[in-house]
Amino acid sequence: MKTSRYYVAALTAFLIWGFFPLPLRQLTTYPSGQILLFRVLLSVLVLLVLHGVGRVGVVRATLLQYRAAARAEQWRVAGGTVVGGLLLMSNWLLFIYVINQVSVQAGSFAYLICPILLSLLGFLLLRERLRLPQWLAIGLSALSCTLLVTGDVRSLLMSLVVAITYALYLITQRIVQGYDRLVLLTIQLLLATVILLPTAPLLGADLQAGFADTRLLLFAGILSVGFTVLPLFLNLYALNGLTSGTVGIMMYLNPLVSFVLAFWYFGEQPRPVELWAYGVILVSIVLYNVRGRAIRPATVVRS
Repeated sequence: MKTSRYYVAALTAFLIWGFFPLPLRQLTTYPSGQILLFRVLLSVLVLLVLHGVGRVGVVRATLLQYRAAARAEQWRVAGGTVVGGLLLMSNWLLFIYVINQVSVQAGSFAYLICPILLSLLGFLLLRERLRLPQWLAIGLSALSCTLLVTGDVRSLLMSLVVAITYALYLITQRIVQGYDRLVLLTIQLLLATVILLPTAPLLGADLQAGFADTRLLLFAGILSVGFTVLPLFLNLYALNGLTSGTVGIMMYLNPLVSFVLAFWYFGEQPRPVELWAYGVILVSIVLYNVRGRAIRPATVVRS
């Protein structure tokens, strides 16, 4: 009975993220930078309130843990947090642009291939071992991208950039394992705020106009509370009772729901070659998650 709660939490989190295009598409007339700025600002505000109300002890323990760590670990955690914050900010900006200005399909495809791309980057950057089915999945993913190149190259490139930035972000978070995720996320979003405020005009964002815009504040608040902080809490809760592999498989629910929205709600029409490419990706996902003989991961190389 207790385990079922974790499954419900994980499924709810990924379902929520799958419906992310619904509120985001209500802001298509706004610059992507404006949406990003207020999503970051409101998310930071919510997280700071949560920490202040019920997580003061966790924040204090995380700071003490960092201060007690060796100098090399401090540099590793600080570097991973800063680089992770920059990657997350870039990923959010690109994803907002892709969903609102390119297509929901392109945004969905990015997160469909992200776990497989993460596996490849883990092999290249962290020297993690891959099983044969995972190599086959990577090859099929490359084939699907080749099929999509015959169509809209711009959409494919945008999807790949979104997927790469998020996969690299997850790589940085593997490097800083052992520290409270919400505390690190808050620090990363505070860093993003410090960067976004002075550079807002370059991104087409206007802080003063945004605070006077009720529609922007309403939907940015929905994105921040309902589609950022809430599913993140549910995801972290699920990890307390489920393996990361189980949660990882459930992750595919997110882009699949978005694909359904793209075709049935937003009326996007896939070309035959795209349907073939998506079919190849689904086969690669099955292969990627095939359980084979475990190979002990290589030692992670840290700078």
